Amino acid sequence: MASKTLFVVVTLFIYLLASHSYIPKADAAGECGRMPIRSAAASLSPCLSAAGNARAKVPPTCCGKVGALIRTAPKCLCVVLLSPLAKQAGIKPGIAITIPKRCNIRNRPATPSHENQAPSLRAKATL
Repeated sequence: MASKTLFVVVTLFIYLLASHSYIPKADAAGECGRMPIRSAAASLSPCLSAAGNARAKVPPTCCGKVGALIRTAPKCLCVVLLSPLAKQAGIKPGIAITIPKRCNIRNRPATPSHENQAPSLRAKATL
């Protein structure tokens, strides 16, 4: 079972890296600072299994990456989760947004604020 999960995570990570050349790059600073959304998404690759399955255990590396992103650029997490790249990778935003809580991250953004920002963040994620 673990090898199957590892295979899925590695496959999705390779997909994210391979799709790098097909996604237009925005040079301006945005919700993720100067880090392109695809780079932020790739940094969250340890979270892929947990972002698509509410019953999957969230790996400690995922919790660390999400916690760091929330501390430095909390809106970036929403932008990444609502991006077309996340959808292509099989991430379910409704499940993925529960990862901070499942990681017991304190001072996490409240889910309603993400829902209120969703239309404007979706627009930014498509840039």
